[in-house]
Amino acid sequence: MVPNRLLGSAILGRRSKFRSSLRLEWGSTSSGLTLSPSLTSGLVACSVPESFCNCKWRSFKSLLPSVFSLAPLPLSLLHPNMSARSLFRPSPSAPSSRLASCLTPPASVENHVKEPKKLETPDVNEDLAVSGGVRDVFGEDAATEDQLITPWSRNVACGMELLRDPHYNKGLAFSEKEREYHYLTGLLPPTILTQQMQEKRILHNLRTYQDPLQKYVAMMDLQERNERLFYKVLIDNVEELLPIVYTPTVGEACQKYGSIFRRPRGLYISLKERGKILEVFKNWPEKLVQVIVVTDGERILGLGDLGCQGMGIPVGKLALYTALGGVRPSACLPITIDVGTNNETLLNDPFYIGLRRRRAIGEEYTSFIDEFMHAVKKSYGEKVLIQFEDFANHNAFELLEKYQKTHLVFNDDIQGTAVVVLGGLLASLKLTGGTLAEHTFLFLGAGEAGTGIAELIASEIALQGNVSLQEARKRIWMVDSKGLIVKSRLDSLQRHKKNFAHEHEECRDLISAVKALKPSVLIGCSGQRSTFTKEVLETLASFNMKPVVMALSNPTSHAECTAEEAYRWTQGRAIFGSGSPFDPVRLNEKVHVTGQANNAYIFPGTGLGIIMSGAIRVHEDMLLAAARVLADQVSKENMDNGLIYPPFQNIRKISANIAAGVAAKAYELGLATKLPQPSNLVACAESCMYSPQYRKYR
Repeated sequence: MVPNRLLGSAILGRRSKFRSSLRLEWGSTSSGLTLSPSLTSGLVACSVPESFCNCKWRSFKSLLPSVFSLAPLPLSLLHPNMSARSLFRPSPSAPSSRLASCLTPPASVENHVKEPKKLETPDVNEDLAVSGGVRDVFGEDAATEDQLITPWSRNVACGMELLRDPHYNKGLAFSEKEREYHYLTGLLPPTILTQQMQEKRILHNLRTYQDPLQKYVAMMDLQERNERLFYKVLIDNVEELLPIVYTPTVGEACQKYGSIFRRPRGLYISLKERGKILEVFKNWPEKLVQVIVVTDGERILGLGDLGCQGMGIPVGKLALYTALGGVRPSACLPITIDVGTNNETLLNDPFYIGLRRRRAIGEEYTSFIDEFMHAVKKSYGEKVLIQFEDFANHNAFELLEKYQKTHLVFNDDIQGTAVVVLGGLLASLKLTGGTLAEHTFLFLGAGEAGTGIAELIASEIALQGNVSLQEARKRIWMVDSKGLIVKSRLDSLQRHKKNFAHEHEECRDLISAVKALKPSVLIGCSGQRSTFTKEVLETLASFNMKPVVMALSNPTSHAECTAEEAYRWTQGRAIFGSGSPFDPVRLNEKVHVTGQANNAYIFPGTGLGIIMSGAIRVHEDMLLAAARVLADQVSKENMDNGLIYPPFQNIRKISANIAAGVAAKAYELGLATKLPQPSNLVACAESCMYSPQYRKYR
């Protein structure tokens, strides 16, 4: 309900030439609040001392009922669809008398308000009017391009503004009573549809599109107009829509982001904001942010440098945080850090939405990131989770190492991918037998994903076998663009590769390494299409009864091999996992259902566990706990079908269990701050999850 306060302001015609000033006094002490109805701006301009600015009176809406009590008109008598500026539109015939009545103070404050200056008649051109007979009092239509106008909006959730607010809009699901109470009568067709019927209609429309990018755009449009319906559709149809809202379709969306850009989502922080990033955060409307996903766009999936257009990745990731992990949408903040791009195609693209300059490097880059990280902590506190996404290798490792001791940070490309792959490998042991330490692992690709996976596998081997981490690493080999990583190449290797340089003769290519090392697990993180050739997979199958093949590169067009190739070239004996989804494969009268090593299994549940425990740091043991929980979710029935990952239709239950495992480890390590520890962490996780069901409005 609108408080029954007296409205004490006059919104005057923009084309008038007069200006008046009032000074309010509270009790015997001057408040220092000066009212200046400026007729050149069309909005009451208030000179407010710093003490007022520190209060929560930041919007004109909150300022009116809290401070002013001048005009003899109660706000409770106003129709909610009437704005203050339309109420106090001055009459061209008698503007002075109208303004005088508006500015007449009640008797209770008569002695504390100075007399207003005599007002002149506003200079209104009678010929200036917009169509429909409505006068252009505020000058929006009459103003020239170089004149300033004041944007004016209210945040009362009623009428057309309610229908345009994605957080509260229910479309045709508003009940008769809600339509009456919230002034929606006549603004909607008379039919009332349930949320379930709306969902069916959305799915029907989506399925008429043949192009995945069209489906992506349609889903993003839905998110922008009806948030709860978007998440309801996504949660109920996650297996069908996950490839649309995230990989592989999001890759194409990022490539064409400038062309399909409709409405900004998240924060764009560019080098132009150097020195004032903290001020930029104040522009974000939500203050209780719990998860930030940030990218600089330099390595988007396997597509390379997409600059500012990489925003599709944080937006997509955070949609999954809500849909799969139950984190409130208002607690999620997608951010793109725009430091330029080295992509010549984008720099020459007239539709490119980012800075048109070469990428910042060195001190210019690191100091900018440092300012960003400090601004995040100052704006949202110690316990906001910052997820690094799609940073280039040379920055990703350094940023994670630099900030993991001072901030709550998580790199999904290094740590998230590692956890989901380790979970799949632990589940595969139920099919292959033995322990991780009994397998030999060969990686194609030694970037941030590959070395991150390798390090986590080594940590698990060390824990299982009670051996040193250095000893555990000897079970893991890596092939990069120059061949097998061996000790003789040590001096020329990047730092993150050196831990996996072992004594061995050089192998110039993958097939040579497979023949020499005879691995039982082959993992692809190269981003290079069709590198798991027929010869490679047939050789692998020749000395393994059940070879484990994981083609993890995204999107599908960059996968090292397809599911059909993996099964066909191993005579159907492969245990296969991929980074992007593949259809089931029929071979020799048997249907092989492929498992997708999708990070979406991990980061939503891990994030929820961090939030619900109030963890202040991400420890490696928390990630290992998440991998073990994921492996435990794979049932015997899934195993019989060759799956090493559970079906996605149970993803919310999976995320709740992962959250409980991560939170339990955080409490065990003493990193949790939300005390006491809940007795049932799974139930606690489920109770914390966001529900997309429509709410009933008063």
